[in-house]
Amino acid sequence: MASKSGWLHRLRDGLARAREDVRAICNNDPAARSPLEVLLVYPGLHALWLHRSAHALWGSDFKLASRMLAYGNRFATGIEIHPAARLGRRVVIDHGMGVVIGETATVGDDCLIYKGVVLGGTSLERKVRHPQVGSRVVIGSNACILGAIHVGDGARVGSGSVVVKDVPPQSTVVGVPARVILPKDARFDAALDHASLPDPVVEMIRALAEQNERLRQRVAALEERSGVVADEPAFHLPFGGQDLPPADGG
Repeated sequence: MASKSGWLHRLRDGLARAREDVRAICNNDPAARSPLEVLLVYPGLHALWLHRSAHALWGSDFKLASRMLAYGNRFATGIEIHPAARLGRRVVIDHGMGVVIGETATVGDDCLIYKGVVLGGTSLERKVRHPQVGSRVVIGSNACILGAIHVGDGARVGSGSVVVKDVPPQSTVVGVPARVILPKDARFDAALDHASLPDPVVEMIRALAEQNERLRQRVAALEERSGVVADEPAFHLPFGGQDLPPADGG
């Protein structure tokens, strides 16, 4: 009787998790028109469920069976998740093609992962060598997070970024290698706006150019008051206009 009760409890828990997985996708993907559509045609959801089965087999020491199931998962969905990786609840893998999550990686609850994301290792040692991602993290398309680093709760990783250092909680990183954007409290609040990000290098150059122009104006004013005539060629920016090109290239 106790065995039957435990089985029913696990079934109820599994159904509850499945419902919240579907609900999480509906909340994060405006293209999801109904729970039935999500159940039938969302590979990220299927990959997550297959991974849970593979992870259970791995924990029960059926290593080969778990790897075979993970391989089938990769073949069916285009998403590669090592069966030892630990994924939290309500994780959404949007589109998912090309996503790779390594053996010792951890992903917290309520994370949003876009296609092409890699949580990769940088060591051949049998230890924790993959990223430890907190809760409520958004990882943009084709971002790579490498090594046994920590990504804090609520962080955002911009599309195409390569992250090789710890990411503070509630911060946004972008670039290759990824840097915290300035000011440090600036974020892109919309989860889907993972591509509309400033370029920290361009922002720094813009700030230096503006400071240099202010200094030139002050020196010119001092020279004029002192009666100094400076024989200096006119300064021309290497591009049209008085401002640097916008960070988004537009």
